[in-house]
Amino acid sequence: MPEITTLSAERRAQAGKGAARATRRAGRVPGIIYGGDQEPLQISLEPRELSRVLAKRGFLAMIVEVNVDGSVHRALPRDVQYHPATDAPLHVDFMRVGANSQVNVVVPVVFVNQELSPGLRRGGILNIVRHGIAVICQVENIPERLVVDLEGLNIGDSVHISAVNFPPGSRPAVADRDFTIASVAASSAVREEAAAVIGLPAAEQPTAA
Repeated sequence: MPEITTLSAERRAQAGKGAARATRRAGRVPGIIYGGDQEPLQISLEPRELSRVLAKRGFLAMIVEVNVDGSVHRALPRDVQYHPATDAPLHVDFMRVGANSQVNVVVPVVFVNQELSPGLRRGGILNIVRHGIAVICQVENIPERLVVDLEGLNIGDSVHISAVNFPPGSRPAVADRDFTIASVAASSAVREEAAAVIGLPAAEQPTAA
């Protein structure tokens, strides 16, 4: 079962952009809890408490128990809007989830065995295409992370979703293609080394001063 995070919130009486701006002027972050066959609930959160939770890896795949005036709402974060200049949270959406609900969440990717990759040992660069992967699973079995093994990868090799082991009861949300998660690319130093081995044309050889 994934870690459950708790947040305290206060009920907001009004919805809309004007009410959200008023909430921010009062020093709090507006949000909403929706779903679960209940009416949407407008809330506000304390910025420092929210920021501590947002700083955790994989926030959008966490179960969050939001305590609103003594009533606990079990939910998943679905969206966070940030200020374009300060990166301060402006609005947070939560979706209520019940026991045995099936959800689509983005799970963070962790790369292991970099030291066992011949390409990286030669000075190659790990080009990460996806830092997170959309996963369909039961809410009680959300993976904390997906592990991608880089052992044996050489320059020019790629890791695809088919190489990832998923926990029982979970599967990738994209099932119609074997998409790339990461690749090992040649760095400029490696390319220069290869060019030196091959030998440059005479016209491109440096001249003496």
